[in-house]
Amino acid sequence: MSDPVDVLDDLRDESEQLDSLVAELSEEQWVARTPAPGWTIAHQIAHLAWTDRAALLAVTDADAFAVETEKALAAPDRFVDEGAEEGAALPPEDLLARWRTGRDQLRTALRAVPPGVRFPWYGPPMSAPAMATARLMETWAHGQDVADALGVVRTPTARLRHVAWIGHRARDYAFLVRGVPAPTEPFRVELTAPDGTLWTYGPERAGQKVTGPALDFCLLVTQRLHRDDTALTADGEDAERWLAIAQAFAGPAGGGRPPKEAR
Repeated sequence: MSDPVDVLDDLRDESEQLDSLVAELSEEQWVARTPAPGWTIAHQIAHLAWTDRAALLAVTDADAFAVETEKALAAPDRFVDEGAEEGAALPPEDLLARWRTGRDQLRTALRAVPPGVRFPWYGPPMSAPAMATARLMETWAHGQDVADALGVVRTPTARLRHVAWIGHRARDYAFLVRGVPAPTEPFRVELTAPDGTLWTYGPERAGQKVTGPALDFCLLVTQRLHRDDTALTADGEDAERWLAIAQAFAGPAGGGRPPKEAR
C-alpha cells in the first residue's frame, strides 16, 4: 500500500491532469462519444463526480452511504449509468464545478481519517489509502476514455504504480466475480515502469508470472485495452487465464474493449 500522503497528492495531480483536458472543451466536445458505449465525455466526468460523492458519504456518513448501497442493490444494472446520466445533463460549467468541489472535499476528508480506520464501500471496507488508490485508478481509467475521445495520447507517469498495485491486488476478485475459484498460489508480476525501472509484486520464485510494460498492464486491468493488444507475457496457464479477465474495479465483471482489429 502506498503512503497515504503520497497517494493523495498523486490523486490530486491525476485529477488536475484530466481537468486540463476538459476545462476548455466546447459544448460539442462535451457530448463527444467515448469508447464506453452510450457515454460521452460529460458522462465520464459526471461518473467521477458521482463516485467521489459516494466515497465522501462512505467516509463521513455511514448511514447515508448505507442508503446509497440499498439503491445500488435494488437496481445494479442501472445504478451507475443513472448517476452518470444525471450529471451529464448539467451545463458543462456546473458539471465541472461539481466535480472539482467533490474531489477536493473527498481528499480533505481522506486526509483526516486516522490510520487503521476503515469505512464501508460497495466491495470490502476501505482504508483511506485504499480509497485514494481506487479513486486514482478510476480517474486515470476514465481519463483514458476522455483522451481517446479527443484523440489525445497521454504521457504515462509514475502515478501508474498505484493502478498497477490495485490491479495486482484485485487478482482474486477478477476470478470470484465470475464465479470461478481463484488460484491458490501467488503470482509474480514484473512491470517496466515509464522511466524504465522495474515494479515487482509477488514472490520472485512464483510458478505463475506476468511481465511487460506497466502501461499495458494498467490499461488491461482497467479494461481499456484488450489482452491481444498488449505486450504482456504470461508464464503459466493460470496467469494467462487471469490476463483474460483481469479487472481492477469493484462491481460486476466488465466486458472490456474489443481487439483493435475488430473495431
